[in-house]
Amino acid sequence: MKNICDYRLTRSKRKTAVIYVRDGGVEVRAPLHMAKRDIDRLVASKEKWITDRLARSREAAERRRTFALGYGDTVTLRGAEYAITAKSGTRAGFDGETFYMPPDLPPEQIKAACVRIYRQIARIHLAERVRFYAERMGVTPAAVRISGAAKRWGSCSAGRTISFSWRLIMSGDDEIDYVVAHELAHLTEMNHSARFWAIVEGVLPDFRQRRARLRELQQRLSGEDWD
Repeated sequence: MKNICDYRLTRSKRKTAVIYVRDGGVEVRAPLHMAKRDIDRLVASKEKWITDRLARSREAAERRRTFALGYGDTVTLRGAEYAITAKSGTRAGFDGETFYMPPDLPPEQIKAACVRIYRQIARIHLAERVRFYAERMGVTPAAVRISGAAKRWGSCSAGRTISFSWRLIMSGDDEIDYVVAHELAHLTEMNHSARFWAIVEGVLPDFRQRRARLRELQQRLSGEDWD
């Protein structure tokens, strides 16, 4: 069991201390002048929370280590489950019912084929949703790109290029639309101010519920190795 006193301390010009548990470790970000003994007391007071988070982090790491895909397994696309099936030939794709691919592929090649399918579908579907919401919100991105980002669903650059992780296509349509509207809102407000959230809420009044469901998927993917 990891000693919770073994934490990494980062100091900055922040006003309060915060604890992060990630990748099997504990990090505390604290104000520059906060006494070390006060930081230790804070960590000790959160012992149960930290211990629980560390256990979940270890479980997720083990699931990632053993993650593999085979014929007959299911994968998620736009919130629905589809089986991976073998089909004679050399092509892999999605036919509306299954993720089909050539027979006798090893797990790593099956996973790679699934990622290629996800990217193809994401490129088409996300571009369509961007066009739909861009018109409603009165904005125009410079470009729309699909990335391999593992920790961010989407981003908006200063050059007005919007990028989405291909992993977003696993989520349900409501959650996809939330991320699309979120990134398009950044074309008007490049921050997360009250004005930014008012733009998002004006388009999607239930965005908080959509965001919560997206976090559930994020937690599930933390235990799946798609890299």
